[in-house]
Amino acid sequence: MDTHKNARLTPKGREVMVGAVVDGGLTNAEAARRYNTTPKTVAKWVGRFRAEGVDGLRDRSSRPLSSPGQTAPATCAAVEALRRQRCTGKQIAAELGLSPATVSRILRRRGLNKLSALEPAEPVRRYERQHPGEIIHIDIKKLGRFNTVGHRITGDRSGQSNSRGVGWECLHLAIDDHSRVAYSEILPDEKRPSCLRFLFNALRFFRAHGVKVQRVMTDNGASFRSFRYARALRLLEIKHLRTKPYTPKTNGKAERFVQTSLREWAYAKAYLHSDQRAAELPIWLHRYNWHRPHGSLQAKTPISRLGLTEDNLLRLHS
Repeated sequence: MDTHKNARLTPKGREVMVGAVVDGGLTNAEAARRYNTTPKTVAKWVGRFRAEGVDGLRDRSSRPLSSPGQTAPATCAAVEALRRQRCTGKQIAAELGLSPATVSRILRRRGLNKLSALEPAEPVRRYERQHPGEIIHIDIKKLGRFNTVGHRITGDRSGQSNSRGVGWECLHLAIDDHSRVAYSEILPDEKRPSCLRFLFNALRFFRAHGVKVQRVMTDNGASFRSFRYARALRLLEIKHLRTKPYTPKTNGKAERFVQTSLREWAYAKAYLHSDQRAAELPIWLHRYNWHRPHGSLQAKTPISRLGLTEDNLLRLHS
């Protein structure tokens, strides 16, 4: 029962009511008038209190002790057996002479109401490249621009930014498969010029940290499938990998980094406008790479996996 703990006739209220009868000397009728209930209800709770103590005043399941009308276990087993032969609910009902509603309840109770439940769960395939730069995962996340604090912070949608020209902006991001060192920036769109600009900036970033990129993995967006994007990677002698269609988990490290960016940067505080949010991105990105312990790296920072010398670390950190 989802009620306020201090509401009348919840366990606390019942204890007070029963105390007025047992210790206070009120009759059931007097207690019923005082606590706005019926004498029968007062008698029920007093009886439970005398039999079980305070534990008797707690809520109980409304499930009956027995269900004589429930479908026989043998029939339920037959329903399950037919379901495992990939029969539909209506086919099972016709075969066993049951109503479709009964078959549906049995299948739901046994967790077989969806045909997908018959297939074994696909094992999680995790991988990690041995060296930095073997694969750089690239992705894009579209973010709404705003000129006031948004509803994700205030919870109030009535004052959403709806003025002309607010529009959208795109968070482009790249993350190294081995080290989890990441680079991201905000660009006005996800068209080919912006994607190429980000690619070159990301490669410069990783090169500055001693990482030679060998492969780039992206999704199947139009910009990533363009001739110029492919030609740029070919000239740079970088192999282009694309994810399996409609399978974002193929690029799972980028997808995970998107969620981390949203939680710890984009929606972490109440920015006054989107430009202020954009100005905070490099600060957060530095903290992510240099100071934030990463769960997949045994609580080490991403930058610690690049194998840089102390002099290089000092130069890059300054």
